[in-house]
Amino acid sequence: MAEAERRAGRIDPKLLEILVCPLTKTTLEYDAERQELISRAARLAYPIRDGIPIMLPDEARPIEE
Repeated sequence: MAEAERRAGRIDPKLLEILVCPLTKTTLEYDAERQELISRAARLAYPIRDGIPIMLPDEARPIEE
């Protein structure tokens, strides 16, 4: 993926296929508007900063369904 695409807020689909929630080991959903990866099972949203997913539970935002 090109640097400009990362800055534009896109995440590599192949990366999304292999990333899982570090707590539940379940798949993640990509929220392009908020630049987050959502774990429905853990009810957490992991931020994406400068195109890099921050997969640390301490950095995740709790979400409400």
